[in-house]
Amino acid sequence: MARSTGELTGASRPDGGGRQTIEIIVPVYNEEAGLARFHERLAGVVDRLPYAFSVCYVDDGSRDRSADVLERIQEADPRVRVIHLSRNFGHQAALTAGLDQADTDAVITIDADGQHPPELIGHMLELFLAGFDVVLTQRGDERGTPLLKRVTSRGFYRFLNLIGDTKLAPNAADFRLLSREVVDALRQMPEYHRFLRGMIAWAGYPTAIVPFKAGQRLAGRSKYSMRKMLRLAMDAVFSFSLVPLYVGVLLGVLFLALAVAEVVYVGSMWLSGGQDQLVPGWSSLMFMLLIVGGTVSTILGIMGIYLGYIFQEVKRRPAYLRIQGRARVADRDLSSDTEV
Repeated sequence: MARSTGELTGASRPDGGGRQTIEIIVPVYNEEAGLARFHERLAGVVDRLPYAFSVCYVDDGSRDRSADVLERIQEADPRVRVIHLSRNFGHQAALTAGLDQADTDAVITIDADGQHPPELIGHMLELFLAGFDVVLTQRGDERGTPLLKRVTSRGFYRFLNLIGDTKLAPNAADFRLLSREVVDALRQMPEYHRFLRGMIAWAGYPTAIVPFKAGQRLAGRSKYSMRKMLRLAMDAVFSFSLVPLYVGVLLGVLFLALAVAEVVYVGSMWLSGGQDQLVPGWSSLMFMLLIVGGTVSTILGIMGIYLGYIFQEVKRRPAYLRIQGRARVADRDLSSDTEV
């Protein structure tokens, strides 16, 4: 059912004057140089829209002066609040911290590096009012993206859609709109290893996709290292698919079938009197031992990864920790400041 801009929903707050209330969640990690320009651009967009906006910046344990910049932004703009995490928990945890405190009709998540265009927010809200609970954005023109990242991204989505039951939109970004109902659904998923794109797709709410062209970074370079991308990919694969376990079982069955075939072959040679043609071969024996040993090790490794994920889940540690009432002090070496 389409939503009306004049309709006051259960999540609308009195300060919205009956308008739809929208929270914009912005995870921040070492974005000191471009934060002020990003907020200026974001504020210029939302000021022209007929909604009651609030902005929540989540400082994900930044080591630069991002926390100081955020405090100044908060002092200058009453719509802004800042959440400081105790350390760098990662992009997905930072987004979760923002989603957990949201109390609005809809939530929009956007990165602070300038590559997600805030100018799309108006169109995303139109789709929300038309009845879509999820509005995803999808990178279109990738000519400015490094070749390696384009290839690995496409391969990842194809692989995940092949092995998993939850289908993901290729090149989808973390720039998205979620209705209050979807946010409440995400709060019921307390996974430690969080892959929000998959969790949102798994929820299955009505979804619209908006293509966009990624802009240039406002400052610095991407904080998403290859290690972090691999970790996110592992969280996606092992959280949303049991296929790796099935692959291990199939490999075991395959080598069992080869062993049975070998037994049948040797037995037939003995029964037909052709045992003289069976020349003992040390190399072939070692080859089979290595193949079987490698297969068994692979299966045990896959099972070990799943066991490790289960172990981390059952500990029930929170995905993030907040610092209450003050900004996080950036880590620094105090040895030079201290005299013995």
